[in-house]
Amino acid sequence: MAFPGSLRRQLASRGLVSNCTHHHIVVFLLTFFSYSLLHASRKTFSNVKVSISSQWTPSCLNSTAPELRPYELWNSSHLFPSAEEATLFLGTLDTIFLFSYAVGLFVSGIVGDRLNLRWVLSFGMCSSALVVFFFGTLTEWLHFYNKWFYCCLWVVNGLLQSTGWPCVVAVMGNWFGKAGRGFVFGLWSACASVGNILGAFLASCVLKYGYEYAFLVTASVQFAGGVIVFFGLLTSPKEVGLPELGADEDGGVEEDANRPLMGNDDADDDDRNYSIQATDTDNQPKAIGFFQACCLPGVVLYSLAYACLKLVNYSFFFWLPFYLSNNFGWKEAEADQLSIWYDVGGIVGGTIQGLISDVLQKRAPVLAISLLFAVGSLFGYSRSPNSKPINAVIMTITGFFIGGPSNMISSAISADLGRQDLVKGSSEALATVTGIVDGTGSIGAAVGQYLVSLIQENLGWMWVFYFFILMTSSTILFISPLIVREIKLLLHERRLRTLAE
Repeated sequence: MAFPGSLRRQLASRGLVSNCTHHHIVVFLLTFFSYSLLHASRKTFSNVKVSISSQWTPSCLNSTAPELRPYELWNSSHLFPSAEEATLFLGTLDTIFLFSYAVGLFVSGIVGDRLNLRWVLSFGMCSSALVVFFFGTLTEWLHFYNKWFYCCLWVVNGLLQSTGWPCVVAVMGNWFGKAGRGFVFGLWSACASVGNILGAFLASCVLKYGYEYAFLVTASVQFAGGVIVFFGLLTSPKEVGLPELGADEDGGVEEDANRPLMGNDDADDDDRNYSIQATDTDNQPKAIGFFQACCLPGVVLYSLAYACLKLVNYSFFFWLPFYLSNNFGWKEAEADQLSIWYDVGGIVGGTIQGLISDVLQKRAPVLAISLLFAVGSLFGYSRSPNSKPINAVIMTITGFFIGGPSNMISSAISADLGRQDLVKGSSEALATVTGIVDGTGSIGAAVGQYLVSLIQENLGWMWVFYFFILMTSSTILFISPLIVREIKLLLHERRLRTLAE
């Protein structure tokens, strides 16, 4: 039986609520906080850049050097002759991390579709925590400072942390279907922003004792989280005897609830929407190939768009505390706490925009409108006065219009792309597609971090914001074919509803 569009969406929404069990809640929370902890350890590095730069620079050339540190110890451990060169190296470390993270995402997505997602995620969390401890804590305790050692550790850290996102998105895709996906994934994708807030809070609390303790705390919490994930995460409903997505005996409504937005409306209604990560090896579909995933509709366009958008989003992530301290002269701990408001805007933006995209049943138009407002908010933030309340308000607005679309592309839209009708019922694709989208985005972000440091050093912060505006506009340009197509579909559906009335 075919239902009208509005009635079908109401039934799908009720199905989402009625089918939600305590297992769904546990999976939501475990995947949410596992990725939050990974982001918290990344945020720690950006929050202590000023302290690291001071430690790596001779006191006679650095006005921010603590007066109580012994002069001999200070000058025996410095790596760079000036704070400018130390800052440039910190930007290089960001670039190294993101490049290795991008390469790891392409591999981790493929691995996640072939191995147990729980094992891969837990291994990545625990191993990354150890690397972070070696990088920021052990080297400082041993007074061992070496540029090449730092670079090697950060390459390994990027590869290990790349196991996180494809795995958690794939697990969420196994448990939550299309019904309310924009809202559920929009709310859930706040995990990155919550991790940023958690990292900033932990770092600011212990930074007065030394930056090495900020790394120690976040690494310890992340390692404990990896152990909990290993013993507590369920990767598929079949592990506890629940039906897979689209396998309910009720048939019509549930199947429509789980049909991806990227799907073909003319597809056979009898096709089953199989779980992405089934545990029954007899019925488990073969994982899709890398190039097959790249050829899926929308994957390349959204990947290129995300490369531009993630460049801007991660530039705020890596450089915002440093910018506030460097440009306005605010204390590092105060800048860390103020930078939280950007993440608050991203949390609210991702949730609200995801909900709107569920109502419209279209993602691209919502992204386009938000990104147009993002251009204006970037221009306004670049001219923010030396006032913390005003800066916080504009920062929150900027996070709403940049962080929101970024969360949607990396979570809900990636799930849509990985569960479209071309791969439904015959192959696993969600982790692979997520790795491609996020990996391409990370390549753009990696190039961007080095460009930000170069532009800031040679032209100043204002030109950095002009660069951000250019990249945000490029994001709109890449998804413009999808925007036009989905707007045409919306107008066509409206005409059909008018005729039906």
